[in-house]
Amino acid sequence: MPESINLLVTLDENYLPHLKVMLFSLHQNNLEQLFDLWLLHEKIPDQKLIELEILLKKLNINLHSIKITDQLFANAPTVERYPREMYFRLACGILLPDNVKRVIYLDPDILVINSIKPLWELDLEGNVFAASVHAGLTNISKGINNIRLQTTNNYFNSGVLLIDVAKAREVVKLDDIYRTIQKYGDYLLLPDQDVMNHLYSHVTLEISEEIWNYDTRRSNIYFTRNIKNFNMQWVAQNTVILHFCGKPKPWTGKNNTRFGLIYSHYQQLLNQLELN
Repeated sequence: MPESINLLVTLDENYLPHLKVMLFSLHQNNLEQLFDLWLLHEKIPDQKLIELEILLKKLNINLHSIKITDQLFANAPTVERYPREMYFRLACGILLPDNVKRVIYLDPDILVINSIKPLWELDLEGNVFAASVHAGLTNISKGINNIRLQTTNNYFNSGVLLIDVAKAREVVKLDDIYRTIQKYGDYLLLPDQDVMNHLYSHVTLEISEEIWNYDTRRSNIYFTRNIKNFNMQWVAQNTVILHFCGKPKPWTGKNNTRFGLIYSHYQQLLNQLELN
């Protein structure tokens, strides 16, 4: 039997339908792979968790639901699109069982279209995290984020992370996160991502965004960087994770891009599976 890959998601009830699409795409493109899904949440109803578990059994995914009841990050800044659950990924070393040594964190607004195993097997080279940088044709945003968060490193997107959970237990401290929130709260545009970059960008290994965190809004930038290689055929053969950052989300019916069509295809296949 192949080694099971640990996945981490942190979300509320509203994102469960999109989580299902993401996990279905993962299964479809990793058919022989076993997964353990660690779901950290505050108040997802039991009936919703039962429905999720029924689906995941069809997908060779074992569900481990952990309800956070001690109000971690109760005073952390949140906005409508970013609920408190987003902070749980930073505290995964504290919240996950000791036998969990490594996880892949995935946002729910994602499709997995190729094998994820190479990410799981990646050498972190002593770092706590591996993540991608969504760099533009210029590096202006890096300079702005360095000034805003008082860092000198690249600004990492936290939507896809490989995490050394054992090392995170040593490095990631809640008191450090609390102090950062108190000090920079008014300047946190994407609160958990900003906190991660401020505190832990120096222990984050950069991985290819074109492969591991392909921002579907930015395909023209990717193509412009390398017109010969970054076409749709290259994406189909090499990209593993499509990330639907920002708006409009593909499930709203307003994302009529080439990638929105791919999302609708997986959504339709999932609907057929759930009806059987």
